[in-house]
Amino acid sequence: MTKAKSAHVEKFTEADLSGLREDLMKSGLDSWQAADLISSFLVTRGYGVSTQDARKAAFRMESFSCSLPCLQEELEKIAQVM
Repeated sequence: MTKAKSAHVEKFTEADLSGLREDLMKSGLDSWQAADLISSFLVTRGYGVSTQDARKAAFRMESFSCSLPCLQEELEKIAQVM
């Protein structure tokens, strides 16, 4: 049997999400660097994330200019509870 991919992922604080969104939007990062930033954000909060999933999320966030709820949703999709 396979383990359910989506386990409970916390709602990150608005301040944390705002900080991440600002870093992603203002820093001029390419998609690889943005993926590293997203990975670091999740890892420091106790989650795992695949590099490929982080890159896909970075691309989606960039192309949609994600709002905070959108950012939360993207993080929930890729965060792996450790």
